[in-house]
Amino acid sequence: MSGAPVPHPVSSPLERLRRGAVEVITDEDLRKKLALNRPLVIKAGFDPTAPDLHLGHTVLLRKLRQFQDLGHQVIFLIGDATALVGDPSGQSKMRKLMTPEEIEANAGTYRTQAQKILTSGYRTQFNSEWFGGGRGGHNKMPFGLKELVELTSRYTVARLIERDDFQKRMKAGQEVSMLELFYPLMQGYDSVMLKADVELGGTDQKFNLLVGRDLQRAYGQEPQVVITMPLLEGTDGVQKMSKSLGNHIAINEPPGEMFGKLMSIPDTLIVKYFTLLTDADAASLAALERRLAGRAVNPRDAKADLAETVTTIYHGPAPARLAREEFARVFSRRQMPAEMPEIALRAGPEGTVDLVSLLVEEGLAKTKNEARRLIGQGGVKLNGVPLKRPALPGAEAAGILQVGSRHFRKLVRRS
Repeated sequence: MSGAPVPHPVSSPLERLRRGAVEVITDEDLRKKLALNRPLVIKAGFDPTAPDLHLGHTVLLRKLRQFQDLGHQVIFLIGDATALVGDPSGQSKMRKLMTPEEIEANAGTYRTQAQKILTSGYRTQFNSEWFGGGRGGHNKMPFGLKELVELTSRYTVARLIERDDFQKRMKAGQEVSMLELFYPLMQGYDSVMLKADVELGGTDQKFNLLVGRDLQRAYGQEPQVVITMPLLEGTDGVQKMSKSLGNHIAINEPPGEMFGKLMSIPDTLIVKYFTLLTDADAASLAALERRLAGRAVNPRDAKADLAETVTTIYHGPAPARLAREEFARVFSRRQMPAEMPEIALRAGPEGTVDLVSLLVEEGLAKTKNEARRLIGQGGVKLNGVPLKRPALPGAEAAGILQVGSRHFRKLVRRS
């Protein structure tokens, strides 16, 4: 690689745990807990609102792994019960409620994907075990009216509506549901049930994390330390990485797809991605930042180092290296990929192929409107020639279909 940052050198446990964090509440409490000379209970929750974990999720997972490497008990909490309610953090309106079936299907993929980062010995927990409502509604410790009354008596509405998200919505005349008020209490109660020493979350989770500290005090427990991590912008460089926004990079994507998406991030995110997604040390990152600012290194080369490093983490060095070579061959030298998926086409009743539907079905466009826009902008080519119409004559539907700069499909006619 061309001067990629190197893995971090040996540092103190506190330095390693603070790396990349935005805030630790509090540093002194974390020092005291680390000095207890026992494995701490470290918690991070993930609501299964989509089937795939993406690189944004790995910011917390990697921090869990650091605690795990130091000998602490890590809990990978799947919020199958809280997902029924929906986290209001960062939301400008009420979320659409998910069904238990949708949540169950998504939760089933999370544990396997988490194993790409966490080592054996971590604990997977579902908060439906005390709340019910998830995993078919079977809870081991029923949460009934008595528990509900006790929990809600420990917090005030005034404290809940102090939340910035709620204040903004109420000032704009938008509704805040009772369910949304209950979500922070549910997340905090998770910490009570798990007797968490430390909870990790994104900066948008700070309010919920602090409610956990308050509830632990109310239930007679030592309050957890809160560590907030930065939110990772997606490939658009603006919005928080999210599958619903189409700017995510899933950790189970093929190596070539992962590498290509990483190459598409804005140059301004190179150092941040290295910091949050790799083990590069602070000194190397500071040097890289100076070199990028002084134009002593081409951002494209630094981005390729980043893409290879991250792809190696999830797929291994050989597939990552091949992905880099293929990317250079296709995009730097303007050649076609050596291999590409094949699509067998059958013309419709009028002898044409519905190009708009094809792009959506193949995952090359999220919606039909986006597909039409790509076609109108000349972003869809057949054998190098831009296609201008949404209906492709069946007799011409053969060859190499290119969508944007990275996606290629081989079209073959089927009788």
